[in-house]
Amino acid sequence: MRNIFVALSLTFAAVVSLPVQAETIQFVHPHAETHNTVTCVKATETEIAALFDEWNAALATLNPENVSSLYAHDAVLLATVSNKPRTNHAEIEDYFAHFLQKKPQGKIDSRMISIGCNTASDTGLYTFTLHDKHGKKTKVEARYSFVYEYDDDQWLIEHHHSSMMPEKVGHKKIH
Repeated sequence: MRNIFVALSLTFAAVVSLPVQAETIQFVHPHAETHNTVTCVKATETEIAALFDEWNAALATLNPENVSSLYAHDAVLLATVSNKPRTNHAEIEDYFAHFLQKKPQGKIDSRMISIGCNTASDTGLYTFTLHDKHGKKTKVEARYSFVYEYDDDQWLIEHHHSSMMPEKVGHKKIH
């Protein structure tokens, strides 16, 4: 046992004494600029509810860049009328370029807001009014979730999921 210990000690000493070129390895967190320097930022429910109003106002501009600018650089959009997960600004902007042709406007029907340290979520039901190219209005009832992250001194959408209601509202499903 003593011989093994001596051999290991000599091997360790030899390795430690070898000249090693210094190399800096840096772990880069996607949001390292704020997560490492900002203390816990909490918002009020009113402030988080206003983020939907800001997003809805961006829809009203009919400019997809205005809408996509509200999403974090690594955001995920699981949109109502697309099977493709959108995972970067180009894809999110592309989705809204098509969706905005319907001149959508949303109205919150019910919501639950949860607030944490540098994060918040707004989850619930909303109804969209969409317009076809002839001006006909259609109402689409959907469920939604927005997950926000405080980054670069602002709240950005980190994750957005929206899906049409699987059952007609007001009708009971028969099992």
